[in-house]
Amino acid sequence: MKVYISADIEGVTGITHWNETDKGKGDYGYFAEQMTREVAAACEGALRAGAAEIWVKDAHETGRNIDPEALPEITRLIRGWSGHPFSMVQELDESFDALLFVGYHSWAGSNHNPLAHTMDAHGIQYIKMNGIYASEFMIHAYAAASLDVPVVFISGDKGLMEEAKAMNGSMRTLAVNEGIGDSTISIHPQVAVEQIKKEVELALKGDLALCKIEVPEYFEVEISFAAHKKAYKASFYPGMKQLSANAVSFESHDYFEVLRMMSFVL
Repeated sequence: MKVYISADIEGVTGITHWNETDKGKGDYGYFAEQMTREVAAACEGALRAGAAEIWVKDAHETGRNIDPEALPEITRLIRGWSGHPFSMVQELDESFDALLFVGYHSWAGSNHNPLAHTMDAHGIQYIKMNGIYASEFMIHAYAAASLDVPVVFISGDKGLMEEAKAMNGSMRTLAVNEGIGDSTISIHPQVAVEQIKKEVELALKGDLALCKIEVPEYFEVEISFAAHKKAYKASFYPGMKQLSANAVSFESHDYFEVLRMMSFVL
C-alpha cells in the first residue's frame, strides 16, 4: 500500500494565533514540533495498517516545518514548493492507494478557526467552487479525486470535519480543535497523537473505495481578494471574468485548469 500525507499547521492541536505559525516568531517552535508529532503518528498508523511506502508533503508556508528525523525511514518527505498546480499534494498521482490530511483548517470566511484562510492567509476573502466556500482541503481533495485516489482521513478543526463529512461520509475525521471567535478549545496534544495513530490505522484497514470523492463535471470558481488591485490583475488570466472591484470568476470542465488558474492568480 502506497500512502500520501499532506500536512498543514493551522489545524494542529491547540494552535490559535498567527505567531504560532511563523518561523520568525518565538511561539512557532512548539507548534512545528506538534505538527511533526501528528504527522509521525499518521505515519505510524499507516505502517500498522500495512503501508509499504509513505510520502509526506510539508504543506505549510515555507514547506520546511517537519523534522525529518521524527518520521519512519520508509518516508519520503517533500519540502519546499515546486510550483506545480497540485501545490499541497505535489507528486500525488494514480499510483497512490490513499490520501490523508493532517493539521488542516477551515476555509476563508468561516467562523470555525481563528486562523481560517484559503491558500493566501491574508489576501483572500474567500474562494467559492460551485457556490460553496472552498477550503484548502476541498481544493486538494478534488485534485486527488481527479486521479481516482480516495481521501480516507483528515484531522484539524471541528468546522472542517463537518465539510469533510459532507463531501464523503465514509472518510474518518478527527477534530482536535474547535474555534470560537478568536479562541480555540482543544484536546490534549498527546491524546491527539494517539487518536491520529488509531484513526489512520482504521481508515487504511477499511474499504478505501468507499472514500472516493466524486468530481463535479463543471466548476465555477469565484475568488474575492482583500485588495482590489489583485482582482484587477487576476482578471487578465485567460477565461477570467471580473465580477466586482474585488471579485473574479473562472469556469472550466477540467479541474486541472482550475488548479492551473489558482497557481497563477493566488
